[in-house]
Amino acid sequence: MKNESFNIFKQLAFCTVGSVIYAAAVSLFLDPNGIVPGGFTGLAMILGEFVPIPTGTFTLILNIPLLVIGIFVFGLRFLGTTIYSVAASSIMMDVLMPFGPLTDNLMLASLAGGALMAIGLELVLLQGATTGGTDIVVKLLRRKFRAVSAGRFFLISDGAIVLLSMLVFKNIDAGLYAAVTIIVSSSIMDMIIYGRDQAKLVIIVSDKNEEIADRILKDLDVGATFLQGSGAYSGSDKKIIMCVVKKWTLPQLMKIVKAVDEKSFSIISTANEVFGEGYKPHDGEQI
Repeated sequence: MKNESFNIFKQLAFCTVGSVIYAAAVSLFLDPNGIVPGGFTGLAMILGEFVPIPTGTFTLILNIPLLVIGIFVFGLRFLGTTIYSVAASSIMMDVLMPFGPLTDNLMLASLAGGALMAIGLELVLLQGATTGGTDIVVKLLRRKFRAVSAGRFFLISDGAIVLLSMLVFKNIDAGLYAAVTIIVSSSIMDMIIYGRDQAKLVIIVSDKNEEIADRILKDLDVGATFLQGSGAYSGSDKKIIMCVVKKWTLPQLMKIVKAVDEKSFSIISTANEVFGEGYKPHDGEQI
């Protein structure tokens, strides 16, 4: 019980720190300089031109319908930390707004904002949460359009919001700086979270393999494969689950395994290179 309470406290603590850093990126560097970072935060900044509502409050308002839908689709337990992170980051955006901008140099603001966004998001993602917005939209779309990668959905949504900001603000330079922010943010997140194309290979042996695999597919939007095996001692046939996940998804995967079957047996190893959907293309250059 104590370990569970400590884990919850640690999870919320990291989500809080990550949300504050993310909010600082928006309120101290990007928003005061008119640099739209994409996502629902960027959409809130654009709509704020027409409706006098602070960016943080508007971001929270935009997220509420999605969070409600997400709860019905993914469950309250799965989105609990996401709801907390959305609320924390939205509130902190409004709290920090009067202190910005820390620099009027648009290039420095886009670089610093992109870097801080990546660090903040990383801390939140490592706890199995998100900052809401397009993260939830992409999760929902991926359930319908499995052939389209999550990266493409994010690129399309962020690109559309940046283009919309150029039209609304009539400022091409600000749009280009926003593109710099997105590139910096995504590059740093890939470097820190994913490493050099590394992922985790997980082998799970359980008597509740069907239920675990179902949760992996629905909750994590991750593929899994059944391998046929048999127990050396019992001689009984078993289905063994094999899946590959990004590093930040691993804690969430192991929570699912533990929740379904505490007596399961798991093997986790590092996959230095992975080819296929969500990872490297098959014709990609090998290092």
